[in-house]
Amino acid sequence: MILHTDITGQGQPLVLIHGLFGSYENLGVIARALQPDFQLMNVDLRNHGRSPRADRMDYPQMAADVFETLDSLQITQCAVLGHSMGGKVAMQMALSEPTRVSKLILADISPVVNEPRHQRILQGLAAIDLTALNDRKQADLLIQPFVDELGVRQFLLKNLYKDPTDQFQWRFNLTALIDNYQQLLAAPESTQPYKGDTLFIKGGNSDYIQAAHQPLILKLFPNAKAKIIQGTGHWLHAEKPAAFSKIVSDFLLR
Repeated sequence: MILHTDITGQGQPLVLIHGLFGSYENLGVIARALQPDFQLMNVDLRNHGRSPRADRMDYPQMAADVFETLDSLQITQCAVLGHSMGGKVAMQMALSEPTRVSKLILADISPVVNEPRHQRILQGLAAIDLTALNDRKQADLLIQPFVDELGVRQFLLKNLYKDPTDQFQWRFNLTALIDNYQQLLAAPESTQPYKGDTLFIKGGNSDYIQAAHQPLILKLFPNAKAKIIQGTGHWLHAEKPAAFSKIVSDFLLR
């Protein structure tokens, strides 16, 4: 599958990969900060944003989508940055075809099976009858019993849009996300380590990367280093974009 890709900037190629329920727009601030030195390819993963829909959704297939997209752009090797679920896609790319990934950056995610954290979100999204929906304010009221945090609701509801018949639709394929949720919690598949330069960036207040993960991280990514951005959670790139962008740029340009 060839993915919808927003291409900006000039310089060495860098792929940006968003997380669950997201789109290329989530990493737009980072892309703009890096434009002077990099050619950014900011993708929508399958079943997200403006990319095609499909029933299957696992990390080997999502990694293959990104490689197919790069092939269509005649890019044989590039650096890859992924956040959360997108970080697992990036890991899968590096572990599957290591010669095609020049450097790897992983934003607040480890190569482990994650605990389920999104069941209430998925239930809330499924509870919204799009055919009867009048506006985003109504959608916010409907999802509020399932999702307490206003910021999370605002993030999710950015995915609402009106189709040509003036009916609301989701930019993500909700049915596929529900059906494949266990696959999205899985660890990336590996038969060999990725020996390229790797950087894990952890949100200081987030528990997605834990000390207990270090042995597995170093087994799969023996040249991994880590940076912590204090005062941030899982959305570290949105909370402190300048600090995040500088860490990324320094790592890639060194």
